[in-house]
Amino acid sequence: MKQYLRQLPAIHELQKDPRFEDLKKDFRLSGTQLTDFLQREVGRLRQSLLAEEWASEGIAPDFTGQLFKSVETRVSMWQADRLSRVINGTGTVLHTNLGRSRLSDAAIAHVAKTAANYSNLEYRLMEGSRGSRHAIIEDLLLEATGAEAAMVVNNNAAAVFLILSALAKKREVIVSRGQLVEIGGSFRVSSIMEESGAELVEVGTTNKTHLFDYENAVGEETAMIMKVHTSNFKMIGFTETVETSELAELAEKHPNLIFYEDLGSGALYDFKKHGIGEEPLVREVIQNGVDLVSFSGDKLLGGPQAGLIAGRKELIDQLKKHQLARVLRVDKMTLAALEETLKSYLSGPEKIIELPTVRDIIRPAEDIKIQAQSFLSSLRSDSRNYVGELQESTSQIGGGTMPGVEIPTYIAAIKHRTLSAEQLAAQLRQAKPAIVARIQEERVCIDFRTIHHSEMEELLAGFLAL
Repeated sequence: MKQYLRQLPAIHELQKDPRFEDLKKDFRLSGTQLTDFLQREVGRLRQSLLAEEWASEGIAPDFTGQLFKSVETRVSMWQADRLSRVINGTGTVLHTNLGRSRLSDAAIAHVAKTAANYSNLEYRLMEGSRGSRHAIIEDLLLEATGAEAAMVVNNNAAAVFLILSALAKKREVIVSRGQLVEIGGSFRVSSIMEESGAELVEVGTTNKTHLFDYENAVGEETAMIMKVHTSNFKMIGFTETVETSELAELAEKHPNLIFYEDLGSGALYDFKKHGIGEEPLVREVIQNGVDLVSFSGDKLLGGPQAGLIAGRKELIDQLKKHQLARVLRVDKMTLAALEETLKSYLSGPEKIIELPTVRDIIRPAEDIKIQAQSFLSSLRSDSRNYVGELQESTSQIGGGTMPGVEIPTYIAAIKHRTLSAEQLAAQLRQAKPAIVARIQEERVCIDFRTIHHSEMEELLAGFLAL
């Protein structure tokens, strides 16, 4: 390998090569940037030679050509979008790995307009004075939830942390053992509580907690009863929990005892009337007597990532004044997306269906069947490489929401004549845009619940490009 090491071109020689200037022009790089890429590629090739991982195959090596090809590939990858568009063929509507909720067209337009211009984010136009971003959409939240006051932070975990830190620090918070959930990424309610400075008091057992368990735990140091909605798992069998209305009555008997319910997902649309899940409406929870409720913006609500807090005005006012409120506040684009999302809920059934999350969850299976049949027909007529069939299946809601709920759907189950299901799925993920599917019984399966009609041509093109 020593003779090959001696043949590695010097950086100053590579800089004189015409391809150096061509790459600078094609990728709009400075000479310094391109030199950095070349130095890294020369270093990689040198390490490969030293490790004897490079083989000449009896041909005189063209290290210069190889280096420029490698640099071109590296620069192309470096300049590509890190956050790129994906066609979701899994059927999971709130796919956490794929960004959860898709925004409505109205929300996207409002975000773009807000991002491109100055806005009244913290400015009162009528008075010509400083305002508060907390006031931007509070009236919409109040109308949607029936609460006295409301505010927004950057996600629901942040909402939980703010509420516990501001209202229960160094004091006791009573939680049922069956509700000490892990919300994903190893973030646990108990851990968040510990970080907030609140003292956890566990009551009941994993599967059963009674009202008297809470009653016996209330003491002079108790600041709060916290109910955590188990939206990311479901216990069946010999179980019992205490209803929200019962805990609200208990809290009323004790002055200064706060009753807070963390809904996790939180729904403003009643999916139960479609026979889908058992998620309570935020408005119903507030009517049942909670002092505070928090929920996510990018799950069942169908908006951007956010943590929404609603409830009694005196408590919300305390939260707004807390130092963490600034740490956890949202930006103008999140508020713009939330504004249009909430307006959809307040503008009637036709507008609600324009929210992609709501639309996709309640889509009739027959509509999905027609879409899947159309795709399979196009695939068969345009390619002899695939064998596909229509199958009945089920979709999941996802995002840690409605565990165990499966919605009837139809899928296109596809086999490639030479590629395995794993190989086909891997190549589809490299398409532009990427296509993410699920694999069942050695077939790549596309669930059309999460594929919009506008994506059909690109989906077909992704398959045909192979």
